[in-house]
Amino acid sequence: MRANIGAAHNSIRVLGLDPALAGATGYGVVELEGTAARMLRFGALRFPSRADFSARLREIHQMVAELVEEFAPDAVAVESVFTALNMRTALKLAEVRGVILLAAAQADIPTRSYSPREVKASIAGYGGASKQQMQQMVKVQLGLCELPEPADAADALAVALCHAHAARVQVQISRGTKLNRTTAADGTRSLSRSHLPAARIPIHR
Repeated sequence: MRANIGAAHNSIRVLGLDPALAGATGYGVVELEGTAARMLRFGALRFPSRADFSARLREIHQMVAELVEEFAPDAVAVESVFTALNMRTALKLAEVRGVILLAAAQADIPTRSYSPREVKASIAGYGGASKQQMQQMVKVQLGLCELPEPADAADALAVALCHAHAARVQVQISRGTKLNRTTAADGTRSLSRSHLPAARIPIHR
């Protein structure tokens, strides 16, 4: 695994995934170094309409395993199941997410799930942003020349960016907490020393 955002290079690489049941499963790999984000790869895995469900699961697992092996991400970020789906669809989509999480776990890569609203709020600043708005914001943040297509791939890039930004903020908070604790500890030690009784200097007569 690569050195994560807490390392000296202050960079993080994330594989984002937008799992789908009927449509394409989007994927995107981004790297955030400091405040600069760049795209390493994106795309979508699409199946024939009559493809067997077990075959879909197998192909998605293989795709994620290959992406993890090639890019060695610090984390895998996945869009969570949309709660408004009917029970049967939600359960099948959960199975798709399951094989994604399995592939990450087999490579010992930590995973994190984000709801669609969380991703939209992080990238577009608005939890109800449209797909077109999300594509535009992903294009801008990654410095792409064109809108990322298909929309499933753009969603996956957005999920990856969402986690990268969240991880950076968490590191900054952690560093600030450690600094405050160190400063407080140093102040306590100085205060303690200032209250020590003065050493007596013997007077020789």
